[in-house]
Amino acid sequence: MVYQPASGARDLLPLDVEKKRWIEDRLQQVFHRWGYHRIITSTLERMDTLMAGEAIQRQMVIQLQNGEDDELGLRPELTASIARTVVTRMANATYPQRLYYNANVFRRTWESRHNRQQEFYQAGVELLGAGGLLANAEVLLLVADCLAALGLRQWHLILGEAGITRSLLSAFPANLQDKVRSAIAHLDRITIDTLPLSDKLRDRARIMLDLRGPSADVLQKVSSLDLDEEQREAVNNLKFLVELLESEKKFPLILDLSLIQTIDYYTGIVFEVVNDTESQARVLGRGGRYDQLLGLYHPQGENTPGIGFGLNIEDLYQILLSTQQLPQVTPASNWLVVPETASANAPAFAYAQKLRDSTHLVRVEIDLGGRDADAIRQYARDRSIAQIAWIKADGSPKIESLR
Repeated sequence: MVYQPASGARDLLPLDVEKKRWIEDRLQQVFHRWGYHRIITSTLERMDTLMAGEAIQRQMVIQLQNGEDDELGLRPELTASIARTVVTRMANATYPQRLYYNANVFRRTWESRHNRQQEFYQAGVELLGAGGLLANAEVLLLVADCLAALGLRQWHLILGEAGITRSLLSAFPANLQDKVRSAIAHLDRITIDTLPLSDKLRDRARIMLDLRGPSADVLQKVSSLDLDEEQREAVNNLKFLVELLESEKKFPLILDLSLIQTIDYYTGIVFEVVNDTESQARVLGRGGRYDQLLGLYHPQGENTPGIGFGLNIEDLYQILLSTQQLPQVTPASNWLVVPETASANAPAFAYAQKLRDSTHLVRVEIDLGGRDADAIRQYARDRSIAQIAWIKADGSPKIESLR
C-alpha cells in the first residue's frame, strides 16, 4: 500500500518550508513596522460563526462530525474568526486594533480535477475600529509595502467600492437584482441584453458593466448616472482615496466598480492584488472594508468598522520562484561535534551546547556514532557542514575545517 496525504492536502519538505518562511518572515517584518500584532484564532469554528453575514457558501466549508449539537467546520478564511475573537475576547480593547495573521485555511472544492488543493496558506491584516479615508489608505499602502519587501514590482491593484455598487443595484426591480448582480460580476452582456428591463435600466446596467479602467474615466462615468446625495458622497470619498493613492505613486491602479466579491460582508472598498508577469493574471490577494461584520457577534449588535486583506502565500511562492530570490538549499549546520570515544559523549554534548548558546544562531549537530572518521568527514561534506569538532574525553576539542 502506498500512503499519501489526504486528498486536497500536501506536504511541505524542508526546502519548501524555507521558501515559505522566507516569504512569511518578510511580510511579518512589514506588519511589525506598521504597528500590527499577531493574532492566532482557532482552526475549528462553529458553522454559525463562519456563516455570519453570509460570508461564504456552506458547501465550501469542510465540515467535521461532532457528537454535540454544534455544527463545526474548518475555517475557509480568517476575517470572520478574528471578528468573533475581538468581540468575545477583547471587549475592553482600545481602538484601533491592528492585527495580523499567518495561518492555513481550508476550502472544499468541487472541481473534477483529481486531488484539487483544499488547504491554503495566507498572511494578512485586519485594521479594526477605524473607518474613513486614512484607514483605507493605510491598508492599501501596507499591501504595496508588503509586495515591495518581497521584491515584486510588476503588479497592479483593482479597486472597487461594494457600497456604491450595491447602491447602484438598488435601482433595479427586487426580483432581478441578483441576476443583474451576477451578470455584472461575470461581465455577462448577453444576460443584461435579455433581462426584462426598461431601456433606462438596461443602459444603467451596461454602464455598470463598463465601470472599469483609469480612475478619471470611471469616476466620470459613474458621476453621469442619476445618483442621490448619499451615492454622490460615496463617489466623492472614493475620488479622495484615489487621489491620495495616486499621489503616492506606489502601484498602478485600476478602478473597477463592477468588482463584486463573492463574500457579502463587504460594505465599502474592495480590492484585488493582481500579478502582471504572466499571460494569465494571477490574483495574489484580496481585501476590503466590512463595517457591519463585528456587530453580528456582539450581544447588543454594536458595529465596529473594519478593513483588511489576505495575501495567498502559494501564489506569491509561484511568482517568486522565477526570481531566484527564494532559498535554493536548506541551511547547512555550522558544526558537527564528534565524541572520539564513549567517555567523550558527555563532554561532546556540553561542547555542542556551548556552541548553540552563541548570541547569533549557530546550527550544531552531534555525530550519533557508528561511522569511522572518513565516513564522518564525507557526511559533513555532503551536508555542507563547515567545521568538525572532535571531542576528547577531557572535553578538549580538535577543530577541523572543511572549507
